[in-house]
Amino acid sequence: MTALTVAGLTVREAARRRVVWALLVLTVVLLALSAWGFSKLIGLDTELGTMTSGEARLVASLLLNLIMFGYSLIAAIGTAFLAGPTVAGEVESGQALALLARPVRRSAVLFGKWLGLVAFGCGYVVLAGLAQILVVRTVVGYWPPAPVAGLALLAAETIVLLTLALLLSSVVSTMASGIVAVGLFGATWVAGVVGGLGAALGNEGVARVGTVSRVLLPTDGLWRGAMNAFQDPVALVQMGPGEGGFPFLSDAPLTPAYLAWAVVWVAVVWGLTALSFQRRDV
Repeated sequence: MTALTVAGLTVREAARRRVVWALLVLTVVLLALSAWGFSKLIGLDTELGTMTSGEARLVASLLLNLIMFGYSLIAAIGTAFLAGPTVAGEVESGQALALLARPVRRSAVLFGKWLGLVAFGCGYVVLAGLAQILVVRTVVGYWPPAPVAGLALLAAETIVLLTLALLLSSVVSTMASGIVAVGLFGATWVAGVVGGLGAALGNEGVARVGTVSRVLLPTDGLWRGAMNAFQDPVALVQMGPGEGGFPFLSDAPLTPAYLAWAVVWVAVVWGLTALSFQRRDV
């Protein structure tokens, strides 16, 4: 049994879980609500007068980042609770024993499961994100400056989180692994917001909180790179020098060094998962 065979089985098993239907429902609802909301931007009366199409595109740029964070959160919850049963759930139910009784290496089985989850999670993020971008383009006329890079970074964020969830599922129970993974995702995002506020206020100690959190868990760093790819460059000028405190605006794209670190992080955590799974009794 090859890793690709296990990956295919993992994708089919993930598609049958109820969490997938929950993801689809949430995605459709979010797309519908966002389409309705964006349609109200042009011609909206404000204190400064009626909003023009240019102003609507600028606001749409900021709202797009907000909605993309919603998809990021949905993907985080979905992948975390899909990755949990992959190791812990199958060990607890005895399914892992039937599979590993065959002449196949545990690392190959684990890699196949990881690959299947990556295909499933990244596929969801890319398709849902592309659908949202097309909605904004159709309704408001705004097209992000680098949509491919933004969607790729959202997919990378999903890979980081499901790799973490897979590691947790190899050492703790199914429910605990999902809860801890989502909790760490949220804590890292909050730390990034706090760090942005510190940078905006000139407090280096507080700003360092966000920097350290993005190194320990790259999800927030990748998310900020995605925001930069989706947002209108004019938004940085409009928000002014204090934009670092705004949670849905990013002042710079990611550096190659940080992207390399994210790859190393995934490789190290996957290696720890393989080691933990190899030593676990089934």
